[in-house]
Amino acid sequence: MADLLDQYVPSKALRRGEIIDGKVMSKTGEGLLVNIGYKSEGLVPGREMRTLGPEGVAEIGVGDEIIAYVINPEGPDGSSILSIDRARGEQGWRILEKAMESDETTKGKIIGSNRGGAVVEAEGVQGFIPLSQLVGPARELYVPGGEPPKEGFIGMEVEFKIVELNRRRNRAIFSERAALQAWKQIQKMRLVQELNEGETRRGRVAGISNFGAFVDLGGADGLIHISELSWEPIKSPEEVVSVGDEIDVFILKVDRENLKIALSLRRLKPEPWDEVENKFSLGQIVDGVVTKLANFGAFARIDAGIEGLIHISELSHEVIKHPRDVVNEGDELKLKIIRIEPERRRLGLSLKQAQEDNGEVEASPVSASLEEGEGSFEDIFEKND
Repeated sequence: MADLLDQYVPSKALRRGEIIDGKVMSKTGEGLLVNIGYKSEGLVPGREMRTLGPEGVAEIGVGDEIIAYVINPEGPDGSSILSIDRARGEQGWRILEKAMESDETTKGKIIGSNRGGAVVEAEGVQGFIPLSQLVGPARELYVPGGEPPKEGFIGMEVEFKIVELNRRRNRAIFSERAALQAWKQIQKMRLVQELNEGETRRGRVAGISNFGAFVDLGGADGLIHISELSWEPIKSPEEVVSVGDEIDVFILKVDRENLKIALSLRRLKPEPWDEVENKFSLGQIVDGVVTKLANFGAFARIDAGIEGLIHISELSHEVIKHPRDVVNEGDELKLKIIRIEPERRRLGLSLKQAQEDNGEVEASPVSASLEEGEGSFEDIFEKND
């Protein structure tokens, strides 16, 4: 029997102040008799578990595991005297350590503040959330400079992740921002499984950058690239949307592997080229704005998302070296439609023929030959498409 005891019972002696785990063997009028894995049992007197309250003590049953503080390694009757009250603080540290190891979020209450952030209590342990890691309502109610915080700040429940724990130094650092990011990641994983390409969803513009707008679809953001904001060329997303706008978006692409969502705003409206033949016809005189100059001609916009080419030969009856000799970007002109190819997204325009039709100049042989389709304009359009 002595050999068995030596084999299965720890040889290391208990020390005063040590925190140990135990399993309740029985409940008596004196307290709890606990199996602590040593030759003798441990006893938790009633006076050492007052923090549990009558209800908490009643809930403890035989077989339950507890954490206890060693008051006396060997009492008068040989049993170790233990304390649950003195171990409760240590239990909080252990709970936080497990949460940190498993990368889980934890909840706590704000109990104070200082110049650097918020003081939070969780599981009986006081920790600190730096100002840079405070987000949402807590950040809005925080008052910098060491002044008293706004009403509602003290006592506010916050959810956070544990960044650092040092029991020896009594140091605990938390991050509300990390918890929010983790929540968003989970939401995004859920959302990308629900979304289908081609459907329409309601969202809120959460942010704007120079390359597009981010839209919150309910806990996860998708990106509308600047090219998908409008059928018309734009220089900045702010020309179309603003932060906080509630908008409908078209689900363009869902990358479930990389958790990316591509959105479109312009595709909720008809493609301008699909309706070009219903709005315009050959020979029609239209208003246009010069958008770009090239060596071979000028491009002009005649409607939202519809641009056409004024070839250099259709700018003037005179021979010119460059389109800038006749027009500049931003010029508003009367133009004649001389070619429509909606399936190829091409439109041919003429300035000089519009002037002829308005009686501003006389028709020239060159103009007539091009209009009759001798190939010059078609060849040029093909080369510069």
